[in-house]
Amino acid sequence: MKTASANFNDIVESVYNLPLEFKEELRSLLAHNISDDRRKEIANNHKAAQKEQKSGKLKFSSSVQELKKML
Repeated sequence: MKTASANFNDIVESVYNLPLEFKEELRSLLAHNISDDRRKEIANNHKAAQKEQKSGKLKFSSSVQELKKML
């Protein structure tokens, strides 16, 4: 059974061997996929923050000293 890094290396090598047109299409597909994943991550973080706010766990402050304590 191949390791994940070996599989990744095989994929990278396969991509390097593709014609330029396919590489450009793959780049476009990956860019859109990454954007979609990032949007989902942001939405999930937003939902988690809303839950924390509703439960009273989320705290706000404009004081630098207070913010340092929260870290």
